[in-house]
Amino acid sequence: MKSKFNTQFLMPKFWATWAGLSLLRLIRLFPFNLQIRIGALLGNLIYLTATKRRQITETNLALCFPEHSDSNRKQMTKDVFKNSGIGLIETACAWWAPLSSFDSKTKIEGRQYLDEALLQGKGVILLGAHYSTLDLGGLLFSRFYNLHTMYRPHNNPLMESIIDRGRKRFISSLIDRHDFRGVIRALKSNEIVWYAPDQDFGPTNSVYAPFFDVEAATVTATARLAKLSKSPIVMLSHHRNSDNTYTLRLHPPVEPFPLEGDRESATRINQEIEKGILYDPTQYMWMHRRFKTHPNGKGFMYRSES
Repeated sequence: MKSKFNTQFLMPKFWATWAGLSLLRLIRLFPFNLQIRIGALLGNLIYLTATKRRQITETNLALCFPEHSDSNRKQMTKDVFKNSGIGLIETACAWWAPLSSFDSKTKIEGRQYLDEALLQGKGVILLGAHYSTLDLGGLLFSRFYNLHTMYRPHNNPLMESIIDRGRKRFISSLIDRHDFRGVIRALKSNEIVWYAPDQDFGPTNSVYAPFFDVEAATVTATARLAKLSKSPIVMLSHHRNSDNTYTLRLHPPVEPFPLEGDRESATRINQEIEKGILYDPTQYMWMHRRFKTHPNGKGFMYRSES
């Protein structure tokens, strides 16, 4: 049954959101390679105009890749924005394109790791991260396996409605990240639950653990979830290739896990996520303030923004 349209979405405060969504739907009708080029142009435009996000990205890359030269990191920053612009187009494809559109463009590696984990009958925690191919990666993965996903509801109710409708085309269920019971139910039914613990949610229920050798507030929920469910953890990474095809990679199970302490467990999870990012660091969402929580105060790492 289709949900009833919420008339509050016609209010002027949502007009900008409607305009952006309409533009994405229009671009999605173009040939795919042209969509990619338009996405790259959008990313370049955002790079020029989103000064604060550019500074956050530059700070993150300087912290995580100190071995790179300044000029190299500057190019990486530009590429992050270009890939994020393309990611907007890929998200539109995930929400509105025919579900089979990318079947011929997708390769999956490491299925044996997930298949063997599922044979345990305890479900699988699918360790993810915030790549620019985030939603499209979900669609691509769903062509091989059923998937549930943990998520944080969007602050904009119109966007939340659109995201919910778009993702439910290919995802079995969206589970609020605070709904541990819902996650456990899915795992007990031997289902796959995608979970991305790679963002800074503040000091509560977090520990400091190295992320690219930088101490980062990292949630302890991954270890708690694994302990409660006894479910194996398999990491999924996904990237767009230079020929505009896509590769999904399933990695060997994270084991043993959880480890003895919260910091040790968080460190192990961060190490796994780093492996996925390093296939192409510029296809990761470095615009997020991954290090906003710091012992010297919130936002300490990003004080140069203001």
